[in-house]
Amino acid sequence: MQDDPAPTVGNPDWCALRVVGEDAVTFLQSQVTQDLEGVGAWPRWTTVLNPDGTVVSAGVLESVDAGLELIVPDATHDAVLARLNRFRLRARLTITSRREVVGPYANRLAAIRDGWPGPEEFAARLVAQSYGSRFVTRTVSFTKGCFTGQELVGRLDARASSVPWRLVRARGASIEAIDDFLRSVGPVGPSGVTSSALDDGGILALGFAHRTLLAVPPPSSVSVEALA
Repeated sequence: MQDDPAPTVGNPDWCALRVVGEDAVTFLQSQVTQDLEGVGAWPRWTTVLNPDGTVVSAGVLESVDAGLELIVPDATHDAVLARLNRFRLRARLTITSRREVVGPYANRLAAIRDGWPGPEEFAARLVAQSYGSRFVTRTVSFTKGCFTGQELVGRLDARASSVPWRLVRARGASIEAIDDFLRSVGPVGPSGVTSSALDDGGILALGFAHRTLLAVPPPSSVSVEALA
């Protein structure tokens, strides 16, 4: 996927939350990780975080009349909407939903090939750094000012801290072979395959591994790369 996403294919996997009204931009500026300045010039990635800094969902922001639209995986719609409404208070805005919209990836295989997490990965409730530096660079602004969930994400960035769980992309003959290897090293946690698709006669998958696994040679039937 390009740094400035140009979605061309719509499907039921994507939906949009439209936030419009007098306080729409001010409200979203305090709730998403991306700086909204100049958002009307191009779509841009952002994330919505829980107060503890874990990721609810990533999505693409676009400018609309009197507000903004956040395109997210349909499977994360309810969680994102609940999270936004939690801090809405008396903000003068409305939030409406559209289903089956144009999204940044045509299907899950395209996203996995690009190493981009989806609903299954966000369900692990990990911090943004667990999804790799590319994910953080595309979605998080560390200069925009305060936003919900900023404290932990900002502290990890400032201290260049290494997170225990890392998103990886793996290829193998079967989901079971990949999953077994991802779970073979490290403490109990969110390790293992989270999403997968058939690709060139094998399985291409995303999943999580403990950082100590990345120094372990995989079996001949599996290849693994940490997503930088």
